Amino acid sequence: MIVFAVILFAAAALLIVMGARIARGRIELIHDYHRTRVPESDRIPYGRAFARGLYVMGACFLADGIFELAVPYRYVGYKVLLLFAGVIAGCVIFARVQKKYNGGIF
Repeated sequence: MIVFAVILFAAAALLIVMGARIARGRIELIHDYHRTRVPESDRIPYGRAFARGLYVMGACFLADGIFELAVPYRYVGYKVLLLFAGVIAGCVIFARVQKKYNGGIF
């Protein structure tokens, strides 16, 4: 339990730090083909919108790590549900941002 919580905290920290870097304009951290059709004028809004997905995923990972330490093992279904909800919500945000700024997911 503790090892899994530490892994979740490390993943949450990584997602939040990467989101902060991308939100500040470092969109080169996003793969090339995801930003090929993003105009130069939309770099900052694109980075901020993309970072929201990373923040959502990071927050859910952090909440799941806290939940992992605070709640007994028999509630493992809720822990997994929280983790998957965060990943799915982040992916939905990524898809919407890509469609809006890049003209499509790929």
